[in-house]
Amino acid sequence: MKKTEKITKPVYQQIAIDIASRIANGEFPEGSRISGRSTLAGQYNVSPETIRRSVSLLEDMKIVSVTHGSGILVESMDLSMNFINQFKQVDSISGIKQAINEILEQREELDKKLKESLDRVLDYTVRFKTSNPFAPLEVEIPEQSHLVGKAIGEINFWQNTGATIIAIKRKDELILSPGPYMIFEDKDTFVMVGDEDSYDRVRHYIYDFVDLTQNR
Repeated sequence: MKKTEKITKPVYQQIAIDIASRIANGEFPEGSRISGRSTLAGQYNVSPETIRRSVSLLEDMKIVSVTHGSGILVESMDLSMNFINQFKQVDSISGIKQAINEILEQREELDKKLKESLDRVLDYTVRFKTSNPFAPLEVEIPEQSHLVGKAIGEINFWQNTGATIIAIKRKDELILSPGPYMIFEDKDTFVMVGDEDSYDRVRHYIYDFVDLTQNR
């Protein structure tokens, strides 16, 4: 299974969020001045350039203002809270996206395993067909068949043929255990199990009806 990559914010962005949090919780009140960039760089153990980018981001959001020689002035606690909430929403969406990707990867892996298992069953039954009275069979639905457009539950398939549908092949898709509401389409292929006479009964049930309707 492919490992989902973890989404990590840039360091300067993480620092900007932290400073905004400190403003929002009152550590840096509105109108107060925050330590200079060099001091902040030491506190966060990063370069002054990283602090410059963090402060520029906060300045763009009108949370602080920077005046040469006067340092960093706190402008708005409310905008700090809006800034934090904005990133919380992004984190939430990213988390949901990551969870969906993981579920899709798990489903893809499960579908692959199911297909491999079915292939093994079909291979086994082909090789040992003579010793097994219930071997999987495949029959393609022809055009103009009376089955096209009908659901499995409508046609009483087992009552008419003695066979049980276990899968349907549709183009490049293999649909396992189709339910009673599955609608048949042209060129669908049944995968079914039944006794030795089931194949003839199924072909008779599907093809004879087509021949009769075409000869009218």
